[in-house]
Amino acid sequence: MRVEATALPEVKLIAPRRFADARGFFAETWNARAFAEAGIATAFVQDNHSLSHRVGTVRGLHFQSPPHAQAKLVRCGRGRLLDVAVDIRRGSPRYGQWVAVELSAENGLMLFIPEGFAHGFVTREPDTEVVYKCSDFYAPDCDGALHWADPDIGIDWGVDPAAAILSDKDAAAPRLAAFQSPFVHEGGA
Repeated sequence: MRVEATALPEVKLIAPRRFADARGFFAETWNARAFAEAGIATAFVQDNHSLSHRVGTVRGLHFQSPPHAQAKLVRCGRGRLLDVAVDIRRGSPRYGQWVAVELSAENGLMLFIPEGFAHGFVTREPDTEVVYKCSDFYAPDCDGALHWADPDIGIDWGVDPAAAILSDKDAAAPRLAAFQSPFVHEGGA
């Protein structure tokens, strides 16, 4: 397994080893001991699986606030997507900055997104499936979102905003300027 810091150092790009043969491949996508040795000692309690039928489906930017904040380990089971994380920790030197990585069934990459970051993705192939682990259970009263196309964040989603396929919740999400983050940067880089 290869683990690399992204432009947001707390967000990690992970490339599990794949063992391929004529049948296909095998990959170990989660191993608590190996992840802890790589500096990711997160206990996951819930797995989620999402299917988006159409290209240009945007889900996010989502987060759960404390006391049920979630770290996520995201991978693509089928298709291809652009996965995005945004730093929403008050006092962070990277507050409002984002990183995006293409995850696909073919490349097998995963993105680790810690607590204090909003998460979203846009599909780039039909019938894209996203599978992700969460470090806390879903808590509706802690559910939050930021507007995916906020110009103050400036994410290049690679999709025409007028053509994006959104939920009502995501279309109505607040912009960063109107957001009072429940997360606080704990210091360090």
